[in-house]
Amino acid sequence: MELAAGFASTTRDGWRSLAVEVLRKSGVEAGSPEEALSTETYDGVTVAPLYDLDDLPGDPGMPGAAPYVRGAEAVPGWDVRQRHAVADPEAVVADLENGVTSLWLVVGDGAIPAGELGAVLKDVYLDLAPVVLEAGARAGEAAEVLFGLAAGRGVTLKGNLGASALGDGDGLELALRCAAGHPGLRAVTVDATPYHDAGGSDADELGCSIAQGVAELRALTGGGLSVEQALGQIEFRYAATADQFATIAKLRAARLLWARVAEVCGAGEHGGEHGGEHGGQRQHAVTSSAMMTARDPWVNMLRTTLACFAAGVGGAQAVTVQPFDACYGLPDAFGRRIARNTQALLLEEAGIGRVIDPAGGSWYVERRTADLAERAWAWFQEIEAAGGIPTSTAGTTGPVAELISGRLAATRERRARDVAHRRRPITGVSEFPNLAEKPLRPRTAATGSGGLPKVRYAEAFEALRDLADAQPERPKVFLATIGPVAAHTARAAFAANLFQAGGLATENAGPGADPEQIATAFAVSGAAVACLCSSDKLYAQHAVAVATALRRAGARRVWLAGKGQYDGVDANLYAGCDALAVLGTTFDDLEVTR
Repeated sequence: MELAAGFASTTRDGWRSLAVEVLRKSGVEAGSPEEALSTETYDGVTVAPLYDLDDLPGDPGMPGAAPYVRGAEAVPGWDVRQRHAVADPEAVVADLENGVTSLWLVVGDGAIPAGELGAVLKDVYLDLAPVVLEAGARAGEAAEVLFGLAAGRGVTLKGNLGASALGDGDGLELALRCAAGHPGLRAVTVDATPYHDAGGSDADELGCSIAQGVAELRALTGGGLSVEQALGQIEFRYAATADQFATIAKLRAARLLWARVAEVCGAGEHGGEHGGEHGGQRQHAVTSSAMMTARDPWVNMLRTTLACFAAGVGGAQAVTVQPFDACYGLPDAFGRRIARNTQALLLEEAGIGRVIDPAGGSWYVERRTADLAERAWAWFQEIEAAGGIPTSTAGTTGPVAELISGRLAATRERRARDVAHRRRPITGVSEFPNLAEKPLRPRTAATGSGGLPKVRYAEAFEALRDLADAQPERPKVFLATIGPVAAHTARAAFAANLFQAGGLATENAGPGADPEQIATAFAVSGAAVACLCSSDKLYAQHAVAVATALRRAGARRVWLAGKGQYDGVDANLYAGCDALAVLGTTFDDLEVTR
């Protein structure tokens, strides 16, 4: 049975002619509908409105086979990995008893002391539940404890020791040990999430991760491992975001890039093209920290669900969903339960885990994967041309570090501008804020890694919300609505949404067009800033008179929702304006100290 049976056939030219007509009626003038409807990512990848067979970049291969675009393994599903940063054996067991299949343990100061790993893992079957360590400079110490536990119980370890072979790291020694006697255990983690958390784009994150992976390969092979052995000791960690197609493409592109590295390094000489069986990249996807919000944190459940879906569809072998309350520091039991249940629902009820690479063959996904891989490879080559990430130091200083830092900063600033102008809206923060919400608990500040900052996209708006909340009385803006409800509601709602995104209360004048009545309502409200809200037609009739009356009533600034210019109006609010600048000016007008 043909799915298209009963539908009239069409062509790209047919779609183009229909699209041109719709755009014309909408007042959009462009050379082509593709030009008018396409968007561009921070990496310069064009996302077109329509794809067809001609957009396919080539044969992506089969799942589990080179070049591994469709998956490093031909195995459906993924490992449900939960992160723990405190010594809480009961929480660990609760996770494992309710769907978690591996553990990610943070070891060190302010986290789990290495000496308490035994207590944390006392009821864990180490031969069944893989353990992944994040111990930084204490990787060797934590690994010794883990080796001792396994030896004492007579079991074989699985997981990753989370070390690095760069600089003074213990990765080389641990990799030699794992390669010699622990076939289910890897020693090195290439963590790309700090590049993402510093504001990097997908290509930024990928290029940096491949450069770091190559540096690890150099250190491992220089220390005595073969290329194949070294490849088998490395796992990559990537951020998964609520932009599902971007995440799917990123994980697929990462495998393509790493397969190329394996091939160039000579692994293909022993196993075929693209590094043969050794070229498959082991991936751990973690839902993005940068996309999370402290305000309206319940929306984080939606964000992490999308990100988890994308990570699974994108082929990550292990996925960690961050609890929705992660911005508040250590999650509580409810946050951990929602995080693991998100994965259970996607795997078991939605059936995502029953299909290998469901996006494979999609004209859009295959094209976006190839385009992203091309840009990430160019960035990787730029890093290598500058000398590459050094194997002798941690790589936080020097010309390459400056190159990477500069690139991340440029992307971070571009995204910050988009967030400020609400071209990238953040639900519950820059859009649809809830001024009545109460914080879950006090927040803890996040710190960066490897000399890089750690940012959240919502921080600037949330800082203004915090400032407004801290005032003895919430600052207020008066909405000078003109005319009947039907005439002013749309712009009044727009203005209220914008001001409330900064924590400012709004009070509405109600229906009416009498300037003196509106000015009296303004004076009674106690506000010092007003915003005119109505239709263009009514603005032409009443804006000047109302603005003049508001000035006489003591308004320090008069805004207008729309783009019209009228005497007495200081500035305008409109879709795409710099909302953060508007809010900052308003805070100054209201004499709120920042």
